[in-house]
Amino acid sequence: MTKPSGYVGRFAPSTTGHAHPGTILAALLAWLDARSQNGKFILRLEDLDPERAQENYAASMLEDLTWFGLDWDELNIQSENQSNHEQALDTLAQASHLYPCNMSRAQIKKYGIASPDGGFAYPNTNQNKALPEGGWRKSQDPLRAKLPVEIFTPQELSEKDLSQNPSLALGDPVVRRRDGATAYNLAVVVDDDRAGVTHVVRGEDIASSTATQIALMSVLKITQPIYRHHFLLLEPRGDKLAKLHGSIGAPLLREHYSAAELCGILAHIAGLTDSLTPCSPQSLIRHFDWEKIRKDNIVLEWDETNCRLTWE
Repeated sequence: MTKPSGYVGRFAPSTTGHAHPGTILAALLAWLDARSQNGKFILRLEDLDPERAQENYAASMLEDLTWFGLDWDELNIQSENQSNHEQALDTLAQASHLYPCNMSRAQIKKYGIASPDGGFAYPNTNQNKALPEGGWRKSQDPLRAKLPVEIFTPQELSEKDLSQNPSLALGDPVVRRRDGATAYNLAVVVDDDRAGVTHVVRGEDIASSTATQIALMSVLKITQPIYRHHFLLLEPRGDKLAKLHGSIGAPLLREHYSAAELCGILAHIAGLTDSLTPCSPQSLIRHFDWEKIRKDNIVLEWDETNCRLTWE
């Protein structure tokens, strides 16, 4: 019997909509990276968004990934980690790295500081604003984390250079939203650390926020994992496939494809197979190699006439 390695990987989809081809591709690549290295694989359902996260989407995510042929060694529900998120906020407050900020996106946009993620950087205007009496739990405003003003270089295995001074490039991140939910950048850092994640495989759309997460780790004294950011499946208009846009959902895919057929398509698009042949995730482990994986993004469409996926 092969001994398990020290590798701990994860896939962390949000439960704000049905899985789509981009979701399943990201899950497949993260799973293959872990399984090809005899590592532990964690599935974490990210359900902190009180407006969009739904239990039925969480249930369908589990069902769809199982149908596709993926398995996991541990299931984490992000909302169950609230006490860890609060401890991290306590740590930031104690280190004087936490402050309230009620600036809207429209106000931030007026400063006109373009950021690497395609939006506008927060100009760190309220860094010196004190927390209310009674601490951060009494704040009615969103909370931001004051980042060190320095360049952070994530351990990235792809060819991408993710070095960045996030305090200037993006501005101090929101770590607790106005509705009380822990914001993504803090939650992902805390949850990965709690689960002992050593390797993070995810789409390149999140690459620009990686240095921000490393900066938060530096303040929280968390060891950073090793990253690999991969290509995306795009909509015809150029945006990544997303639950928010109502992209091709798993229920529709399952009506017209078997799991093996869909796996064959995604494997072929990714560069893992030379021909368009049905296969299983398990069958791809033995010859999995990141050198085979395409570097460029690709447009994926749904042909409503023939009920088939098409790509360029």
